[in-house]
Amino acid sequence: MTQDAQIEGVAVAAVANVYFSGKCVSHTLTLPDGSRKSVGVVLPATLTFNTAGPEVMEIVAGNCGVRLGGDAEWRSFTAGQSFDVPANSSFDIQVVGTPMHYVCHFG
Repeated sequence: MTQDAQIEGVAVAAVANVYFSGKCVSHTLTLPDGSRKSVGVVLPATLTFNTAGPEVMEIVAGNCGVRLGGDAEWRSFTAGQSFDVPANSSFDIQVVGTPMHYVCHFG
């Protein structure tokens, strides 16, 4: 996990990834070893994301509720915590109040 305010030595995609009419906006980072991450923000909303590969979602500011793969139970996460999402899966995320900032670690 990053836990730092900066991620050093990366290439940043200049064009943002905009999802759900702007409720989630991120930028893709490519690290020197070729691995990718995205950094972004989710505005107050309840959204469903689908995954192709495994992901680790690291919360860097704010908080959210998460329901993995259609589970009935919501779990709460706050800054400094993370959750794993399996490949070929989905997750619901709910942000209330202040925006939630994240780093998504792919693979």
